[in-house]
Amino acid sequence: MSVSTISEYEFGGRCATVALTFGLPILLYGFAFDCNDSTGCPAFPPSEEFKEGLSGLFDFKVLVAVLAYYLLTLGLWRVLPAQEVHGTKLVHHDRALKYRLNALKVTSVYLLFCGIGTYTHGDNFFLWTYIADHYVQIYTTSLLISYILSLYLYTSSLTVDTQYPNRALRELAPAGNTKSPFYNFFIGRELNPRATLPFFGEVDFKSWCGMSPGLTGWLLLDLAFMAKQYRNYGFVSTSMLFVTAIQSYYVLEGQYNEVGFLTMRDITTDGLGFMLVFGDLVWVPFLYSTQTRYLATYPTPMSGTQLCGLSLCFVVGLYIFRASNGQKIFFRTRPDESRVVSLSYIKTRRGTKLLTSGWWGVARHINYVGDWLQSFPFCLATGLAGYVVTSAGGGMAAG
Repeated sequence: MSVSTISEYEFGGRCATVALTFGLPILLYGFAFDCNDSTGCPAFPPSEEFKEGLSGLFDFKVLVAVLAYYLLTLGLWRVLPAQEVHGTKLVHHDRALKYRLNALKVTSVYLLFCGIGTYTHGDNFFLWTYIADHYVQIYTTSLLISYILSLYLYTSSLTVDTQYPNRALRELAPAGNTKSPFYNFFIGRELNPRATLPFFGEVDFKSWCGMSPGLTGWLLLDLAFMAKQYRNYGFVSTSMLFVTAIQSYYVLEGQYNEVGFLTMRDITTDGLGFMLVFGDLVWVPFLYSTQTRYLATYPTPMSGTQLCGLSLCFVVGLYIFRASNGQKIFFRTRPDESRVVSLSYIKTRRGTKLLTSGWWGVARHINYVGDWLQSFPFCLATGLAGYVVTSAGGGMAAG
């Protein structure tokens, strides 16, 4: 059985995906340049990195350092003990792919190393200063990696045997087999691309990118900006502690429940293209660390009432997100259990089941509501009036 080409497009169609592919990276550059130590927030006049042009965006030594981080992360994934589990059964095969899960252990090794480094060298630990001093170059390198990996994945997808079933258990994603090559590049043409690499063995790119380098990188960026705030002011503000704490919990709890990722749409339905690669490796770590980057220079204070209110918002969001996803996972993996056997559902064209009661009777994507509630405190902790501009004498003035 082969798969025919479809003509339905998501994300606004072909033109919109071109805009997203090149526009989102520019947007992140805008965020990077909009606030900085020397010219305030918003940056006026433009930062030195911006005035220097392309030469200030890329550094070959930073490229080597970032590649070393990716290789080390992949190496830790291979050598550390891991839970090996099967995902959901593939649509065109009677089997499921096996996954190697140990993202939390990989992150724990990094945190142990950084903890020792911080204990011995304090806020001047080389990793913290390196990240803060080369933030834009690290972002540029990560962006280049996402483009190159996406191009490789698209090219590799052209070799998928569409006469199902096939020996390699390779399948095309339902939405990634259109008449538009660029759209396929963006949305992801192959469902679960894998490669066998020297020393590392077989690597599932989607699960590894989704749970390891980007999430761990986000946590390291946050900690680097916390150290930078201490270098700048000699203290760590309550807002910095709060944001770093809840974002760290978000990362570590997600990696702890890594097996749940295998039941999500990212794994079961979406192909691996630029959308997911850029999102995992660039958008998540560099956008979501914006708050701590801002607080490193502008340590907005938080009252006890504000701290309690934002904590409550985060806890409620976390509960909704985990409870709804847990119900979905339980339904898919143990559908005959009493807690889910009475839940109503509908069948899709692909033969999968979508819950229409319980948490999923409240809203089609109730888990997103929980995710939004979790993320609101990330931003609210930075304050609502944080603009600072440089005066003629070079000092900072609060707006």
